[in-house]
Amino acid sequence: MKRFSQLLVTLILKTSRNDKISVLSEYFKYTPDPDRGYALGALTGTLSNPGIKPSLLRTLVAERIDQELFNLSYDYVGDLAETVSLIWPDTAPYKEKLPSIAEFISKMEGTPKAKLSALISSFLDNANSNERWAMIKFATGGLRVGVSARLAKTALAAYSGCLLEDIEKVWHGLTPPYIGLFEWLDGKTGIPKIQHTRTFHPMMLANPLNIEQDFDRLDPNDFQAEWKWDGIRVQAVFDESNKQLYSRTGDDISRAFPDIVGELNGKAVLDGELLVGENFKALPFNQLQQRLNRKSPTKMHLKNYPAFIRVYDMLFYNEDDIRDLPLKIRRQKLEDWMKQVKNSRLDISEILDFDSWSRLAELRTEKADTLGHEGVLIKDLQSKYSPGRPKGPWFKWKRDPKFLDGVMMYAQRGHGRRSSFYSDYTFGIWRGNELVPIGKAYSGFTDEELVMLDKWVRGNTLNRFGPVREVRKELVVELAFDSAHASSRHKSGIALRFPRINRIRWDKPAQEADTTETITSIM
Repeated sequence: MKRFSQLLVTLILKTSRNDKISVLSEYFKYTPDPDRGYALGALTGTLSNPGIKPSLLRTLVAERIDQELFNLSYDYVGDLAETVSLIWPDTAPYKEKLPSIAEFISKMEGTPKAKLSALISSFLDNANSNERWAMIKFATGGLRVGVSARLAKTALAAYSGCLLEDIEKVWHGLTPPYIGLFEWLDGKTGIPKIQHTRTFHPMMLANPLNIEQDFDRLDPNDFQAEWKWDGIRVQAVFDESNKQLYSRTGDDISRAFPDIVGELNGKAVLDGELLVGENFKALPFNQLQQRLNRKSPTKMHLKNYPAFIRVYDMLFYNEDDIRDLPLKIRRQKLEDWMKQVKNSRLDISEILDFDSWSRLAELRTEKADTLGHEGVLIKDLQSKYSPGRPKGPWFKWKRDPKFLDGVMMYAQRGHGRRSSFYSDYTFGIWRGNELVPIGKAYSGFTDEELVMLDKWVRGNTLNRFGPVREVRKELVVELAFDSAHASSRHKSGIALRFPRINRIRWDKPAQEADTTETITSIM
């Protein structure tokens, strides 16, 4: 655990992506199994944590530190793990050797609940502040040290010499502590074998289109275009005995959409957009939301919001891995497969007819509101299906955003590097003489603007509700959003799609912010 804590502290201090990759590569190369595999799982979010509940930490601290002092410290620091690690009294006269990660997990899982408090206290007593912080973060989850799963895999490729693309292909078929993965990376064995029809496969993502640069160098004859539908990206993995549906992050959502899973026939791995509606006519996203974040749907939801998949691409044709074939050939195989196999909840994505970028721009503008799509996807006909977001082959050209002026009503502390700042904001618009919440936004501003916003929140607080502050209804912010829909969940009756801060209107009076009538008129 000592080496792991040193790794986390070093990663936090490194701002360069290449420096982080170098630090991770060295750690994975020289740390023995199974610790490096457990560390990899913790960093990438694939490890089931031993489990220390925040309430238990608070109880242990209360036995050692004045409660008021802890509350003041926590309010200032903003992160429970960091607060506990700093305020925990350093009283152990002789510090015992800290356990390895594997020993830490074993002891945490093997200790009876009645003795868990004593074990955790012992660990914290024998550690310094950085080591305490690392143990708490490891056991509670949510490591925020500027390392994404993609970056960790890049470090694996860097130290081993194996291709990142090959690591991605087998990643979701493996679990911590990744013994087989590291044996392959160390050159001791071949690439791990996984069950392709039982495993999620990392998706290929598109890059935002730069209109001024990309169109000048791209030939429209080399690309196909299709609508970017406003649903959720999914992957269907199925054969005769196994049928699963995954979100874009690899979460199994099969139980939430039995109407799709129950109608999957044949053997394939398909990439598409999950939508709701009758006869493949997509309803607005807020209708789809009725089906999201539910373990299982009600009969009413199945009847009123029937789900289907608009299929974009094919990764496996029967048992054949076709990801390395050009898109043009994959598309033909997908069309042939769709004709051969009956699937009442699958609808193939339409290929748009265009001969110039200006014509595609016209189509994008004409159909944005009538069809309810987010824009268009532009894909190189010769592109293979590569995990992640490779630069060059695929682009997304989203519809132009809409804007409104909202008034800040509440602010909440952020997480990770933002834990000491009020960075999550709730905004409202006018309904008559009353401000009603319309949405939250926590992106779109610079670091300098964050400091200014945080200072304004602290200086204009009216009430405190735990980590949330109610502020004076004076600051106007211009919000960008993709679309607006009627919603019974919001007091305003309106929900915004992807709201983000576009600019801060320090100069604008709150009385001049937008109204519900204004937003309703553009819905």
